[in-house]
Amino acid sequence: MRAMRLHRAGAPLVLEDVPVPLPGPGEVRIRVAACGVCRTDLHIVEGDLALARSPIIPGHQIVGTVDALGPSVRSSALGTRVGVAWLHHACGICEYCRRGLENLCPSAAFTGWTADGGYAEAALAPAAFVYPLPSGMTDLAAAPLLCAGIIGYRSLRLAGAQPGDVVGLFGFGASAHLALQVARHWGCRVFAFSRGAAHRDLAMRLGAEWAGTGDEAPPAPLDAAVTFAPAGSVIPQALRALRPGATLAVNAIHLDGVPAMDYDLLWHERAIKSVANATRQDGTEFLRLAAEIPIVAETDVFPLAEANEALRRVKTGEVHGAAVLVP
Repeated sequence: MRAMRLHRAGAPLVLEDVPVPLPGPGEVRIRVAACGVCRTDLHIVEGDLALARSPIIPGHQIVGTVDALGPSVRSSALGTRVGVAWLHHACGICEYCRRGLENLCPSAAFTGWTADGGYAEAALAPAAFVYPLPSGMTDLAAAPLLCAGIIGYRSLRLAGAQPGDVVGLFGFGASAHLALQVARHWGCRVFAFSRGAAHRDLAMRLGAEWAGTGDEAPPAPLDAAVTFAPAGSVIPQALRALRPGATLAVNAIHLDGVPAMDYDLLWHERAIKSVANATRQDGTEFLRLAAEIPIVAETDVFPLAEANEALRRVKTGEVHGAAVLVP
């Protein structure tokens, strides 16, 4: 099969012919129809996240059809359309897994980082960690939901967003444009913050009440906020807009640092909470909700061989919504 592989951090991905993988015990093989391109993929390729293995096939927003079953697999039927997300595996027995926090499992594996991902024509995944997908959702629409959507949903929950709240979204890309639709479905007022005029326009088209830059004061204090940009400078901007007692969720697996700031921004019981990965329960709840709303994913589509260009556009903010690779 063809696959885009990373051999060295900072180097471009290389299109190669590699053996089609064979599923082991508990695994299924998925014939990839689409794979979303996430900023986390960019962090892996550029070396912001240390390579866990090399070479590696990135990609953790996989949509495809089960075409082979490993030994002892009975839960996934051949021909079933499924999705694969960032959390590739968790041990199920540690204290975090037992508490429903498998996203914090110290033995967790991650698709496209510690295990080969979906920038390929086929991929493997544990049968217990794949998601059945709603029949009315296209492959292109489903791919961004499997990380950008799930992690945005978890971020809103950790920020404590409630119906009727004023919610601020800082950095308007793949994840935020999906989170906005969830927040609006919950009856929240949404204010979007972005440097890019096109991203602000998209936010308004999707139902934001107001859109501006991070330096601008919103029309009302925020009851909850989420930052999506990998820039620590956004954190004091968000805190400045947050009402006392509210929570800011920082949705970033890599951040360039947290700047020094006046304690007054944090005082009055404002809170900052990091968002780390997501659980299968998050994924199940969000995909059910996405079909109910229904969520509309804005996508820019690239052939598999153009994965490097897709990553470049994610980095520069040129992507309109989410980038998706199609083998």
